[in-house]
Amino acid sequence: MSMFGDGLDAAVHKAFTRPAPKTAPAQVRYLVKQLGATKAVAQMLRISQRTVERYVKDQIKKPRLDLAARLEREVKARWQPQIRAKARKKAATTGGIVIDTRARLGYTAPIGSTDQDRIRHLTVALPPQYAARLFEAQQAGASDRELQEIAAEALKEVYFQDGGRRAGSLEEVRFTDIEHLEFEL
Repeated sequence: MSMFGDGLDAAVHKAFTRPAPKTAPAQVRYLVKQLGATKAVAQMLRISQRTVERYVKDQIKKPRLDLAARLEREVKARWQPQIRAKARKKAATTGGIVIDTRARLGYTAPIGSTDQDRIRHLTVALPPQYAARLFEAQQAGASDRELQEIAAEALKEVYFQDGGRRAGSLEEVRFTDIEHLEFEL
C-alpha cells in the first residue's frame, strides 16, 4: 500500500463529477463496457467468464471480499479519465497542491542551529511545479520513497525556506515517521 500514491489518487478522485458505480453488477457492467468483452474482465479480475456474465445479468449481487476490493480498485482506476487528467493538469499548471501531514520533520543545517527532528502537523500549499513533479513521478511508477523525497524537497523550499526568504543555508529536510498524509487539489 503506497501512502503517497494513494493520497495523490484520493485527491484526484475528489474532482470526480459523478460517483463511480457502487454495486458489484454495475461495476462489472462498467468494466465490460470499458474493456469490450467479458473474457477480458474475467482475466483481469481472476474469475471465470461465466461468473462475469452472471454479474452482468444481475444473477450474482454480492461478491467475495477480495473480489469486491479488486472490483472497486479497477473501476476507480478507470473512472472519468478526462476529469482526472484535467484535475492533474490544473494542479500542475496553475492550482498547485495542498499537503496536510503529521510527521517527524527535521533538517540538516550548519552547526549551532536548532535542527532537532520533531513531530509537526503541517498544512502547506505547494506550488504547481511540485504538483507536476509528484504527478509525473507517480505516472512513471515512482516508489513511495521517491514521492516522499519530492514532498520533502517541496516542504524545504515552501515551509522551511519560505521561498528563499529565510534559512538559505538549509541543506536537507528529513520527512519521516508519517502518521497522517492527505493531499488536496
